[in-house]
Order: sequence, then structure tokens, then C-alpha cells
Amino acid sequence: MSQQNEQEFIKVRVEKTASLRQKGIDPYPTSYKRTHTSRQAEEVFEVAEKKNEEFTETIKVAGRIMGRRGMGKASFIDLSDTDGRIQVMMRSNVLDEDYEILDDLDIGDWIGAEGTLFRTRTGQITLQVATFSILCKSLRPLPEKWHGLTDVETRFRQRYLDLISNEDAIKTAKDRSLLVSTIRQFMTKKGFIEVETPMLVPIAAGGMAHPFTTHHNALNRDLYLRIATELHLKRLVVGGIEKVFEIGRVFRNEGVDLQHNPEFTTLESYEAFSDYNDVMSMVEQLVSTAAITLNGSETVRYGEEELDFSPPWPRIDLREKIIQVSGIDFFEHPEVDSLKTAMRAADIDVSQQVSWSGLLDKLISDKVEPTLVQPCFLVNYPVAMSPLAKKSPADDRIAERFEGFVCGMEICNAFTELNDPIDQRARFEEQEMLRQEFQNEEMDRLDEDFLVAIEHGMPPTGGLGIGIDRLAMLLTDNSSIREVILFPQLRSDRTEG
Repeated sequence: MSQQNEQEFIKVRVEKTASLRQKGIDPYPTSYKRTHTSRQAEEVFEVAEKKNEEFTETIKVAGRIMGRRGMGKASFIDLSDTDGRIQVMMRSNVLDEDYEILDDLDIGDWIGAEGTLFRTRTGQITLQVATFSILCKSLRPLPEKWHGLTDVETRFRQRYLDLISNEDAIKTAKDRSLLVSTIRQFMTKKGFIEVETPMLVPIAAGGMAHPFTTHHNALNRDLYLRIATELHLKRLVVGGIEKVFEIGRVFRNEGVDLQHNPEFTTLESYEAFSDYNDVMSMVEQLVSTAAITLNGSETVRYGEEELDFSPPWPRIDLREKIIQVSGIDFFEHPEVDSLKTAMRAADIDVSQQVSWSGLLDKLISDKVEPTLVQPCFLVNYPVAMSPLAKKSPADDRIAERFEGFVCGMEICNAFTELNDPIDQRARFEEQEMLRQEFQNEEMDRLDEDFLVAIEHGMPPTGGLGIGIDRLAMLLTDNSSIREVILFPQLRSDRTEG
């Protein structure tokens, strides 16, 4: 629809709004007390039908007008609400003078309708309207293709239009909410305590990512949006909260693609007296429970794949897997130049990586991740890639760390937490040196306050971080993270500002 045509439609709707006011009708009343949603109305009617009882109850529904048929003495209107749609029938001989008000109604307006239910000759449950109320007069028309909005930019930039016109968008939003509530219930039943930790932090530590920076005027200090909740949650374990979790937003100043959004939601949890094996078992249980809750089965369709989330998931040793897919043994290439040479020989572009851990991460993403389709755990990462994870008692070059993968996509990262404060300080200091040397690569940061905390003693602990957005993608069959985040970050639009 051109801007000129839209302005003409708006002008007509403004005139209709004025017409309603002239008739003594407030087009924007304060409230409406409905008795049933569309689904509830149909359910009570069907119950009466099964009992062979005549339905005489007066009910009140409310929703947005999404369709209108018939003219003259009778009109059928489709009302959309949170539960679906219901048809209402307006008759001139029932509504008398109020029937003329329909001339001032348009697609997109909100109304409330009161009456009784019946089934039409075509079998559709319909509300016979005795009286109705204008609840909101819309001034802008819905897009011309409101019945199937397809423009991707419009769908994400004006999400409300997507929700109005796209039933899949509504279902995804509801399923994501159900996923979060399922995770929360699962963790609570396991005895975990839910907490909230700061979003504005003096040091953006707890992960390898570039932070967003801001300034606090009253304190006159620079702060960062958190890149993880990890270090504050582990402080709580030090304080004696032995099983703790948080579901919340974290922020990373990174690019946008099908799997990345600069702000995203994570579950992080920490459990005293457990290790990464215990955490793996918990992840299997949690994700399979979520799959059943959202899809009714541990087997879920994602694109062309049939994914089986039932426990146990395979445990795949990282070193062995890299050797299998590339022929490279990272133990044999402890230096940057040596690893670069081996990777070039395996036809891997290493032009953008400068550190050893950055190179290995590239090797994993290029050669390993695409092979991980069914739910699995990649276990036992090099210590150089895991500054917050405990070393394996069997080999101090390896950390007790795992990442969960599905369809080549990382959904979780976890480890047996490093609770040796001397080792942790040394690793942080190494990260700081690497950050100065390789400024374009993501490194963790030294947090002195956290080090002081664990110097007071943190028990053996298993930690977990799950990307809720990516898990939502898998369980709702969406290939883009922008489908499962209601308001994803987008490139600037000419109308902004």
C-alpha cells in the first residue's frame, strides 16, 4: 500500500471515529468484561451439545475484527482473540438502530459482543449478537496482505502486524513462553533457587565476548551490560546457596545472523557437589521434558530432520572427533604457527584467527559442528579454551567441559567449575595478556571481586549455560533466531530517530 493510499484510509477512519463520537459512542472505552474467549465459548457450547441440551447461556466475547461478510439486514464478523477466532452474527431486526453503527466499523477494529451461541447450517459455532460495544477504533489499516504478511523486514520491525496476521508467529510466542515456564518449573522441582543478578557490571567477565559500554552519571563511572551471569551466581554458591539459577538477558556486542542476536536469553545454573557429568544428565532431562511439553514427544521435527531428544545423548570426545574429521591432533600442535599450518593443509581459512584458542574454535566450527545433527555432547575441551573450567584429573591439558549440539548449533556450555583461586587467578591473568596481544579476538576478563569471593572457598560445583533462544528455535521448528525473539535487533530503518 502506498503512503498516499494509506493516508486516505486513515482520513476515512478518522472521520468514522468522529461519526461515532457524534452518535454518543466512545470509540476508546476504559474496559470490557468478557465472559469467554473464543475457545472457551466453543467448548461450553460443545459440552451442551454432547448432553443434548439447548444452549441458552448469554456470553460476552471480545476481539479484533478480521473479516466481514454480508450486507443489508445481516452481517457475519470474524473476531480474533488470544485463543483463536469466533464468528459473530449481527441482525438488523435484533440490533435495531445500533445496526447502523456497523457502517463505522473496519477490519482491525476491536469490539465486544454479547449474545447466545448456535451452530449455522454449515456447522460453524456462531454468536447471535444481542448487543455489542466498540472497544477500539483502529486508525491505520492492516497491510493489504494481512491474511499472510510475508515481508520479512515488516514482520520483524512491526512484530504486532506479524502477530495479527500470522498464526505461526502467535504459536511460536506462546511456545517460547511455555518453554521458559517449563524450564523454571523443572529447576525449581530440582531444588534450585531462582535469583536475579546485575545487568550493569563494572567488569564484563564470565565469557569470551565484546561487551556493550555505558556510563553512569551519578557514580561517574563506565559500566558494561553483562555478557554472562556466571560470576555473580558463583558468588552465591560461595555464600551458601548451593543450587542456584537465573533466567535472564545477556548482551554481546557481536554480529547478527540466523543464530545470533546481540541480546539473548540464557538459563545459567550452578549446583554444589556436582561435576560436568551430573550437569550432562540434567541437561538431557531438562531438554527432553521441554520437548514433551511443547510437542508431546521427545522426537521433534526440525526442518528436514527428525530429532530424538530422549536420554542419554552421545558423549563425543572433542580431540578424537577433530582427529576423525580433519586428521589434526591439537596435542601435536601446541603453538599457533604449527596449528595454522595443519589447518591450512586441511583447507581451513585461518586468515582471521591469530590466537591458538581462536584457531581451534574455527577448526571446531568448520569441521566438527556440521557433523553434529542429533542431540549430543562434545566433551573435554583444551584448558586454553576454558578459563573458568576445572582441569581433568586424568590430563591437566584438558578441562572438564562440554557443549551440547543439535543440528550443528551449540545450545549449551557447561563445566566442572574451577574453584582453585590460585589457578583461577593465573588463568585470568593469562586471558588479560592474550586480550592485550590479540585485541580483535574475544577473551575473558579478570574480575578481582570474584577472585576475592572464591578465595573464601567455593565447593566443587557443576555449572551450566543454556541458550533459550536457540532451544526455542529447535523445539518450534524455526531456522532463524529472529523468529523466536519478539523484538530482534535489526539494521537501522530510515523512519527511526
